[in-house]
Amino acid sequence: MKTPDILVKKAQELEEKMFRVFPSLAPLAKQCFLNTIETTTKQLDDGTYFVITGDIPAMWLRDSAAQLKPYIKYAAEDDELKEILRGVIARHASYVNLDPYSNAFNAEPCPDKWKDASDFDHDLIWERKYEVDSLCASVYLMYEYYKVTKDPLVLTAETEKMLETIADHFIKEQHHKENSTYFFDRKNCPVSDTLPFGGYGRPVNFTGMTWSGFRPSDDACIFNYLVPSNMMAVVAMRKAAELAEEGFGNTALAEKCLKLAAEIDDGIRNYAVVNHPKYGRIYAYETDGFGNYNLMDDANSPSLLAAPYLGYCDKDDEIYVNTRRFILSKDNPYYFEGKAAKGVGSPHTPKNNIWHIALTMQIITSSDKEEIRSCLEMISNTHAGTNFMHESFNADDPSDFTRVWFAWANTLFAQMLEGLEG
Repeated sequence: MKTPDILVKKAQELEEKMFRVFPSLAPLAKQCFLNTIETTTKQLDDGTYFVITGDIPAMWLRDSAAQLKPYIKYAAEDDELKEILRGVIARHASYVNLDPYSNAFNAEPCPDKWKDASDFDHDLIWERKYEVDSLCASVYLMYEYYKVTKDPLVLTAETEKMLETIADHFIKEQHHKENSTYFFDRKNCPVSDTLPFGGYGRPVNFTGMTWSGFRPSDDACIFNYLVPSNMMAVVAMRKAAELAEEGFGNTALAEKCLKLAAEIDDGIRNYAVVNHPKYGRIYAYETDGFGNYNLMDDANSPSLLAAPYLGYCDKDDEIYVNTRRFILSKDNPYYFEGKAAKGVGSPHTPKNNIWHIALTMQIITSSDKEEIRSCLEMISNTHAGTNFMHESFNADDPSDFTRVWFAWANTLFAQMLEGLEG
């Protein structure tokens, strides 16, 4: 597939910028920026576009939206890029409308997939781990594309149905026990790869938040109100309301989305904030609505660290500032310090492993020039000579890393570079 000219031009400009701003990262800039479009994106026979994560041949809703995000702002300048993004949005809509509980899909019907016990099955589904942020990602992608291009061709019956499907789905999962038949049961796997209690998860109380089975890492939630994903849902429903009103003239859908956003936000404010003896009022990572909390953060986004990036709050929001101090400390059980770097890791990867996505997100959400420079130095010293980002690396030995081809980490890194001063 031909790379749109505008992206080749912007990649070259980014490389030139980095030679001025932070020379040691210049060799990474161009190839990381182009990694998604050059290696993971292809056109299908129906004219839509399919985006794999890199080393896994399936399309994750979350990952594909995040991988393409750095390109969206240039779409109005290039018809080829518009066609690609419009085709990916169409593919998202078809998948969401097929099954809003699935997180990853095949390009064509295929029996080559995970075989798990659940209440629905289809050969287009690669994996059926229900993750709130996956649906949010589809809304973010469509919203940002439409705001940049005002392209009427993206306003289809299928994309309008997608917005309606997502809103109705989140509403249903506000009352998970009463309304949902979803379960996910995988055999002969790590505990984090399936839901407990026969695949139904632990009990939850009504809060106004919406239930999630799994985290962005694809690990099972401990308590199923996943706060970063609910933060993303608040913003996604506001974006969906704007699309519904401005794009489709669907006032009823817009009002539904805004009401839902307010209810989820109220749930976060009243059920997900904890008085920590050391840090003050902070956001929990997960809660069940019964007063149980999981105090941690995971490197994968949406994370608590990413809340300003998601559009949920400002960088100087008091609760966020307190939460950020907790996240970037050893009181967060997944914050690691080693000889080569310090930063946030994940229970999804080995202990003492830090994620490049987390270091990149730390830069994006910081206003401290010294912190930004320190994180840039750590990134420049931990790509193991590959000139690409990885999923995670050992804090003491960056040559020990996971996932040599992880496109989301590459394009998020390039997106961060574009935002650097200079």
